Amino acid sequence: MKKVFLCSISNVTSGACKEDCAYCTQSLKYHTNVKIYKNKPKEEVLKEAKILAKFGASGFCLVTSGLGLDSKKCEYVASLASYIKAELPQMLLIACCGQADKDSLRYLKENGIDSYNHNLESAKSNFANICTTHSFESRVETCQNVLSVGLKLCSGGIFGLGENMDQRIELLKSLKELNPHSSPINFFIPNPALPIKEKVLNRDEALECIILAREMLRDSILMLAGGREVVFGDNQKEIFDYGIDAVVLGNYLTTDGDTPNKDLLMLQKYNLKIGHLIQDRQCSA
Repeated sequence: MKKVFLCSISNVTSGACKEDCAYCTQSLKYHTNVKIYKNKPKEEVLKEAKILAKFGASGFCLVTSGLGLDSKKCEYVASLASYIKAELPQMLLIACCGQADKDSLRYLKENGIDSYNHNLESAKSNFANICTTHSFESRVETCQNVLSVGLKLCSGGIFGLGENMDQRIELLKSLKELNPHSSPINFFIPNPALPIKEKVLNRDEALECIILAREMLRDSILMLAGGREVVFGDNQKEIFDYGIDAVVLGNYLTTDGDTPNKDLLMLQKYNLKIGHLIQDRQCSA
């Protein structure tokens, strides 16, 4: 029986980002009316983690908006991690806080963070079309910093940003060079306020992306994240047949996902067993 891993997300600092990533509703430049708040109370974050853990989530990602980790943000995320680990020691904790130097990443690791998520998002040759306020190279550098301090790297991208097939392969080659422990695959969901006007990928094209990612990222836990429900609806069996190892349980950063109960019933229907990221996959440095 195939095991599927469940990860969950907490948007602990939302909106008000000064970057111009054309796919992101948290950018101030696009006036998408997402919630803006800073430093969600640690009791609230722990409550979210406990609820999702009861549904079988074994990965929990702490996400902050903005370009990267400054000292205050680093201290806040580290305090959240140590607080959650004290109550949920078997939870794989991921931080997703943008650009990060080695010292900050070491500090997060010392305080309970197991993995760091920093997506490359798109091919280097397409990156200037989706972001001008930071570079593709800066994203690669952060990923290399993650690996150098002994954290697990979580890095993937978004399909459907106007890239062509060669650029999809280019992105996956860049990811393959990094050899991430896990790789989130996202499908772009249009928002009228965003400058990218691409349509949602059709089911067959999305499946082609999954097949290609599985072929090129053979050693990574392949996770289907944003766009899963929109692209595949209630018929998601093929995503697991074609190599998806993990899905996001519950809500995303600024959009709602399916209810955990609905996803659990789906996995049961497909005869899939819920795995545990730490127990079933080696997560030590």
